[in-house]
Amino acid sequence: MVQGSRQWHEKLPFALVGYCTTVRTSVGANPYLLLYGTEIVIPVEVEITSLRIVAEAEIDDDKWVKTRLEQLSLIHKKRLAAVYHGQLYQKRMARAYNKKVRPRKFKVGQQVLKRILPYQAKAKSKFAPNWQGSFIVTRVLSNGALYLTDIEGKCVDMTINSDGVKRYYV
Repeated sequence: MVQGSRQWHEKLPFALVGYCTTVRTSVGANPYLLLYGTEIVIPVEVEITSLRIVAEAEIDDDKWVKTRLEQLSLIHKKRLAAVYHGQLYQKRMARAYNKKVRPRKFKVGQQVLKRILPYQAKAKSKFAPNWQGSFIVTRVLSNGALYLTDIEGKCVDMTINSDGVKRYYV
């Protein structure tokens, strides 16, 4: 490994080869395969000849060109398979995430507190309150959007996402 932090540039090509040859979980293939349509030949395989290198070395040029063109024609199928694998991966991850999420339902007339966001004027100090309120839910929209009104009715309907509010128990 690198002894000092000043020699990182000497190990960068090796790290890049390792990155390009590692199979990604999300797509089920490595980036080199998806880009060029063939497995990468790492320098170790050239020094210590592998079965793949020996097989390609014994093929004459015409036959090698034909096999290479066949590999390139199959790259589209490999890319489609990677896209399909990526979509399945995303669905699996979304399902795992959604298992842990508890949807919060609000009803018209409930009292809630509204979160004070860090960039708002009232959030100036470390010990400032994190919530302001109380507000009354006047209308509930789809996907968690709420219309809030101040308790006195001074503030006309303001729209807020349900992530920014919490139920207020009197």
